[in-house]
Amino acid sequence: MSRSLKRLDLLSAEMPAPMTVGLVVFLLLGVLDFGKAEIYIVTIEGEPVISYRGGVNGFEATALEDDEKLDVASESVTSYARHLETKHDMLLGLLFDRGTYKKIYSYHHLINGFAVHISPEQAEILRQAPGVKSVVRDWKVKRLTTHTPQFLGLPTGVWPTGGGFDRAGEDIVIGFVDSGIYPHHPSFANHITEPYGPLPKYRGKCEKDPETKRNYCNGKIIGAQHFAGAAKAAGAFNPAIDFDSPLDGDGHGSHTAAIAAGNNGIPVRMHGFEFGKASGMAPRARIAVYKALYRLFGGFIADVVAAIEQAVRDGVDILNLSVGPNSPPATTKTTFLNPFDATLLSAVKAGVFVAQAAGNGGPFPKTLLSYSPWIASVAAAVDDRRYKNHLTLGNGKLLSCIGLSPSTHPNRTFTMVAANDVLLDSSVAKYNPSDCQRPELLNKNLVQGNILLCGYSFNFVTGTSSIKRVAETARSLGASGFVLAVENAPSGTKFDPVPVRVPGVLITDVKDSMELINYYNISTSRDWTGRVKSFKAVGSIGDGLRPILQKSAPQVALFSARGPNIKDFSFQDADLLKPDILAPGSLIWAAWAPNGTDEANYIGEGFAMISGTSMAAPHIAGIAALVKQKHPHWSPAAIKSALMTTSSTVNRAERPLQAQQYSGSETLTLVQATPFDYGSGHVDPRAALDPGLVFDAGYEDYLGFLCTVPGIDPHEIKNFTNSACNYSLGNPSNLNMPSITISHLVGTRTISRSVTNVAEEETYVITARMAPEIAIETNPPAMTLRPGATRKFTVTLTPRTVTGQYSFGEVLLKGSRGHKVRIPVVALGCHR
Repeated sequence: MSRSLKRLDLLSAEMPAPMTVGLVVFLLLGVLDFGKAEIYIVTIEGEPVISYRGGVNGFEATALEDDEKLDVASESVTSYARHLETKHDMLLGLLFDRGTYKKIYSYHHLINGFAVHISPEQAEILRQAPGVKSVVRDWKVKRLTTHTPQFLGLPTGVWPTGGGFDRAGEDIVIGFVDSGIYPHHPSFANHITEPYGPLPKYRGKCEKDPETKRNYCNGKIIGAQHFAGAAKAAGAFNPAIDFDSPLDGDGHGSHTAAIAAGNNGIPVRMHGFEFGKASGMAPRARIAVYKALYRLFGGFIADVVAAIEQAVRDGVDILNLSVGPNSPPATTKTTFLNPFDATLLSAVKAGVFVAQAAGNGGPFPKTLLSYSPWIASVAAAVDDRRYKNHLTLGNGKLLSCIGLSPSTHPNRTFTMVAANDVLLDSSVAKYNPSDCQRPELLNKNLVQGNILLCGYSFNFVTGTSSIKRVAETARSLGASGFVLAVENAPSGTKFDPVPVRVPGVLITDVKDSMELINYYNISTSRDWTGRVKSFKAVGSIGDGLRPILQKSAPQVALFSARGPNIKDFSFQDADLLKPDILAPGSLIWAAWAPNGTDEANYIGEGFAMISGTSMAAPHIAGIAALVKQKHPHWSPAAIKSALMTTSSTVNRAERPLQAQQYSGSETLTLVQATPFDYGSGHVDPRAALDPGLVFDAGYEDYLGFLCTVPGIDPHEIKNFTNSACNYSLGNPSNLNMPSITISHLVGTRTISRSVTNVAEEETYVITARMAPEIAIETNPPAMTLRPGATRKFTVTLTPRTVTGQYSFGEVLLKGSRGHKVRIPVVALGCHR
């Protein structure tokens, strides 16, 4: 779709004839019809700041070497950036009349282009204009929506090595492209620990609240900006609920920031109960906020790209993206090449480690929304903490439930009354009173002192009903507790325990719900009209406030997106393993914005316990900050390698990791997990600080990867990266990743890898194992590396039998000083 036309010199007055024709056609269209207009991201010829090596008269080179930090304040950078922006404005001014378009952003640091609000006809004119390389219609993104520091061993195994929790992540800046932040939360307070001093390397700014005029930053929060140009142009932005500031409008951004870098030891209190102490992975790291997501509609790529570019210009070390596209990009030929992924490639070139949520489309294959090798794509695990509860019926049966609530009075049973049997007026049935959302519909005299039985309808799935409101209804009517019974639910419905003030449980198993309903009906006598004469069903609710720790953890969460990774919109498999790594992402306690509306059960609360790969990504971002603190000169690829090669593929009971999956009847079951579920394995922060060897890669390696992927037009690569395909890796699987994937193995294939020693001199023995369908060999069998030395080894794969299914294995490098470096191997043997 991109066209590489003759370059247009915007500084000259001459305009080629084809362009003049296009201009005349446009002028006949008149003023821009914003009803038809859409947002387009346009890239044009000319290097962005990060890769400009000189050549334009009057402007010095600004290009970076791999992983070098950008000096955005230098005269050469600012003047060249102004030059590019002037060219963007001149191009638009030459093509279109003022008032017929609206430029939203100029991009000049990571990509050279702009976002503009124009009609489809204008977009076509832009495509034909000399010097324009690509015109891509904007697309939407969505959110890929504590005990974990202890579960991951941070307090005893990691923080002490960096000076304790009060120094863990010191001077590392984590940027969050999310829904903003609630700056008044104790997780982000500056007074909890030793005050934060200035950090000259970070140059971000702090917006002020438009109403209170108060600054959003406090030392802990070091930068706070918001990006809504595309959202406003598209008519999606509502300042009354979206907040035209960095203030968190739905809670998601505060939650992710607290997981990665929230203060240590913050009591999690709700409804008079304390659920432990919350802490970020790197509690001393700084937080830089780049709000580009909003309550009801998510966000637009144009805003997200602007946020990422600003974060890199400001000097963040780590970038957390709990955000991803709604689907694979349909506007470009491959998943790896689009304005979003190209911007992130430039961010990595600038030395920024990027963690992105893998997506929440699991447990089905090919549901990933994070594709590229330069990104750390994070899957979500269930940790060892489970909140369980039970309901005891008067007939002695015990029903399993979930419910983060206190018990009813011990050693007592309570009469149970169904909401439909205690209506004040039978005509109110049209309000679906069994949801128990409206206490004014129910007879308080019949409910008071009893357990209220409610039904779990589709309204709970859509979010128009909530367990929080059920608890409020029960409390306002004086009920001793409530039971919410699921009689049927759509496939994939996720049931999480919700903290409530009154005794209350949710029965998620339909069979148990029917057990309760049958017992209630048998025990309840009615007259000939169906009206209840006497309530005789009784029961009691257990204590669900204390978690149960299980050795079967971690497990891959049901919702976590699965591989294989795809390389294009037709879902062809890529020679690249995704996800990369697994981290806790289920039932994570962290800060919440009291004005947040993202989760109906936590409206008005200061903390929330929610699930998603959105929660897994900031675990990796925070742990990456700890690695960066210890090894400040490591590249993003080296940090990613350290996390991946030291991860674990066994659970606490030393058995292979399992993945939550559906059985034939759509009930939850556990199956043995594969690299398509967890990537390299579950993160082990302690081991990641001292990996022994790393698989390093840089910008040129990623370009070589792109230039090797079948079906990618080299002109398209140049359009998005400003780099020509000067060399190729021979095969995409030769990219120096800490994993090996071959989606189409025909005959024998030999793959090479390079490792760099980041520890003392050590001798490594190299072994490999693979499923019997494929033979695997490594060479050499052993090698000795001095500190800083790099050595190559090869892995040879040969199909023995062709099954039409992927086979899994691993290569293990075992060091004489105790280091273990493991990489997963995935291959699909094929006929010629």
